[in-house]
Amino acid sequence: MTLDPAAPLGLRERKKRAARRAMSEAALKLAMERGVEQVRVEDIATAVGVSPRTFNNYFSSKEEAICSFIVERQELLREALRERPSGEALWEAVGTATLEAYGSLGEPNRGSVELARSLLLHPSVQGEFLKAHAKVEQVLADAILERAGAGPENALNARLMAAIVESAVKTAFFSWLIDEGSRPFLETLDVLLHEAAAGIPSLTGANPKKQ
Repeated sequence: MTLDPAAPLGLRERKKRAARRAMSEAALKLAMERGVEQVRVEDIATAVGVSPRTFNNYFSSKEEAICSFIVERQELLREALRERPSGEALWEAVGTATLEAYGSLGEPNRGSVELARSLLLHPSVQGEFLKAHAKVEQVLADAILERAGAGPENALNARLMAAIVESAVKTAFFSWLIDEGSRPFLETLDVLLHEAAAGIPSLTGANPKKQ
């Protein structure tokens, strides 16, 4: 049986996501307080009241847990896109959904710039950071294709559009990081998305109507 990706989540799945989120938040908090090298899986598990074995059922490493906050955004973005009006132009819907999803998290704290830089520049974290963004990009591509309608041409352009959006997100974030937080992340993201819109290829097919 194929599960409907738009169907409401069951209680078990909601609990699993809540547990994963709690471990991710604990991993990130501990890493920012102590430094990546000073954090053990046992520390993260203890912080949320689970066993290391349970932690390993969700994450393959502490680095994956630290970067999981990026992956969490995929759900926010997918749901935001599904909530856009069915008659709205595709790129406008994607751009607005992206800003809504990241805006719901609030502007990054300027006081955390140095901590964020030390985490993301750590060799063991960089690879997981890129893997996490790749996961978000794939989920966004699927959500765009769901809205535009399946088809070979749409599938290709959906992946391109998702890649452009994720590139804008990463560019805005690193701009915030490099500029010590003096340039607002959300403002920069908004500008980049608008500038990218002119070069987005059209996807064929009409948007499906909401049930």
